[in-house]
Parts: sequence; structure tokens; C-alpha cells
Amino acid sequence: MNLDSYFKNKKVLVTGHTGFKGSWLITWLQLMGAEVAGIGLDPLSSPSHFEVGNMKESIRDLRIDIRDSVSIEKAVLEIKPDFVFHLAAQALVRKSYLNPLETWDTNVMGTLNVLEALRKYDSPCSCVIITSDKCYDNVEWIWGYRENDALGGPDPYSASKGAAELAIKSHIKSYFPKHSSQVRIVSARAGNVIGGGDWSEDRIIPDCVKAWSSNQSVDLRNPNATRPWQHVLEPLSGYLTLAVKLLANPELHGEPFNFGPLANQNHSVLELVQKMSEYWDMVKWRDLSKEKTGPYESGLLKLNCDKALALLKWTAVLGFEDTVKLTAEWYKSYYRHPNDILKTTVDQIKQYQSFAKNKGLEWAS
Repeated sequence: MNLDSYFKNKKVLVTGHTGFKGSWLITWLQLMGAEVAGIGLDPLSSPSHFEVGNMKESIRDLRIDIRDSVSIEKAVLEIKPDFVFHLAAQALVRKSYLNPLETWDTNVMGTLNVLEALRKYDSPCSCVIITSDKCYDNVEWIWGYRENDALGGPDPYSASKGAAELAIKSHIKSYFPKHSSQVRIVSARAGNVIGGGDWSEDRIIPDCVKAWSSNQSVDLRNPNATRPWQHVLEPLSGYLTLAVKLLANPELHGEPFNFGPLANQNHSVLELVQKMSEYWDMVKWRDLSKEKTGPYESGLLKLNCDKALALLKWTAVLGFEDTVKLTAEWYKSYYRHPNDILKTTVDQIKQYQSFAKNKGLEWAS
């Protein structure tokens, strides 16, 4: 199995293409020779990976709000995609407390708008809808959540992602019959994603690089919170593999999949910051855990990815050290040579593919 051969000259639609994960995905798809179209808003951060990489020049760049059902349907039917990756979302937990209606509208109704557009599409298409690891009802147990565990969450963001999963399941059963639908759909759940090019608010790596590049101290709201950190290319390789496997196997239609790092790769926020500091000069941070700095944040959340291993032959590639190293090297490259940052992104994708090939993974062969 070689991903390049499946995506070369194929029409691929990516929603949320101007975001962190979306911008990495469209770069990888173009490397494989895909004809890429993106649906999304203007980047929410400045700088942004999409803009510093000047990515709009090489794709069909459509600035459409995912909540605009008429425009979404028109775009899907006009593009006629072979593959769809739906990433557009309101993706920030703390922002969801400030704007719950926008969060629910974007994450639930936006997903339904994509599904409704695909319902009127009568050509073969493989669609991966990305939700979040936070779609699970997190009771902070020590083992990973499986795809059939309870959905839900205490904050508007998590709850909206759980609701999106219910909407996906309902729409598939109602309108996309398992063995006759031309459009096949799956959902993918991942989280704790880090990597170069993320400047989102209230995320630990962007907070670090923004503070340290200005010789400031970074504030740690919850330094003891443990997360299974993974590089952005890890879930993306899972999404791409899942899309291809879905083409050949109708039994995958309607199934959810988790994508995460190896089970033992759990590190605290403080450990992540300490490891990042090995690649930077003049770093400092403040522990704010004893201060009331915001709403509830989970202490532990990880996924069981056995299903992806068994059915897709997918597993994570990078350990914690390489994950942090690639992330730090990207940002250092940006602050030294911002005009050449797209090359850094491309080089890291190729490096990741090489790691996967050396590990003997099927998708990289």
C-alpha cells in the first residue's frame, strides 16, 4: 500500500484547510499529487501556518463558513471530490465557554451541513470526519477510551464533539446504506496534537514559543495535567490511511476510529515544557496551578488505538523525544528563516514518512 498512488490526481476536499491540522494535511496531499480544494475561514491566528507557507497559491481556496449550508452544498457538488476530510471546527475548549452557541453551531450543524451536501452527491467518495478525543465522557480513568465508550463531556466543546458523533452515526444509518451508498463515511478521533505552525490561543506549545521568542515567561495553568502528546503528522497519517482503506472495504463505512500515540507515551504539561526548553535559550515559566485562572480542564485523557492497529495496520511512529524535537525545530526554523518555512514543513513530512518506512508501516511502504 502506497498512499501516493491513491491520492495522485484525485480531487480532495479539506474543510478547515486554513487551520493548524488542515494546513499540514493539504501540504501532504499536494506532495502526493492530489488536486486540493479547501473550505474554511480566514486563519484565526497571526501568524498562521497557512499564510506563512503561502499555501493559497497552490490550491482552490474557498472562504466559506461551514455553517452556510447552501454554499457548502454548492461547493461539494461543484468540486466533485473523490475524498473529503472534514476538519472545520471551533476547536478551543476555553473559547467554547465564552461562545457556546457558536461552538455548537459550528461543530454540530457544520458537520450536518457536510453530511447533507454529501447526501446529494451521487459519485464514489471516501469521507473522513474528524471530531476529537474529547468526544468521550471523560471520567479520568487510567486506561484508554475505546470507540464504543460513552460520549459526552463537561464543557461545551467536548459535548459538541460528542453530539457531532451522534449526528454522524444517525445520518449514516438513515441516508448512507452500508452496502449500497456511493459515499462512504467514517469518523476519526484524536487529540493532544502538537507541531510546528500552531499559534492558537490557550495551547501550551504556542504559548511557549510566543513567550520565549519575546523573552517572556510562559504561564502554566495546569502543569501536572497529563496528556498523550502526539505530533500533528501522526493523526494525519491515520486519516489518510483510513480514507484509503475505506475505499476498498465497505465494512468500515460508519465506523469510528481513534488515533493516538503509543499507550505509554503520557507526559505532563511540565515535562513537555521542560523538554521543549532543551531546544531554546533563555526559557522561563510560572506555575499558576494554585490560582483560579479559568474553567475546568481535564487532568487525564487518552485513547485506546487497538482498532486502528487491527483493522488499518496503523500505529504511531514517533516517541516523545522525536515529537518534541520536530516541533521545536520547526519553530526555530520559522523564527530564523520565516520565508522558507514551507520547505521546513515539506522536509518534516518527508522525514516522518522515512521514519514510518523504517518502522515497516504498511502505509509508508
